[in-house]
Amino acid sequence: MADDMVVLYADETHIRSYQALRATCAEVGKQKQIPTYGHHASVTLFGAVNVLDGKVVVQQASACNTGSFLEFVQRILQNVSGEIRSFSLR
Repeated sequence: MADDMVVLYADETHIRSYQALRATCAEVGKQKQIPTYGHHASVTLFGAVNVLDGKVVVQQASACNTGSFLEFVQRILQNVSGEIRSFSLR
């Protein structure tokens, strides 16, 4: 590995303010009622950690789409010191 290389691990997650209803047990003929909040708010978080120095870059987005991901990549590039000659997604 060259001295000017940076290794990053990146991922995204979705935080939701509602519960995912899967399955439940109930008496035959008596459907169980499960209260919910009535709205489906969520937020997406993108994050990357530099494995060489431990620095972390995090960005919140209202949606997980191409535009918000590209904004995150641009933020990473701004936070990485030195000149970047190439960028590889793996």
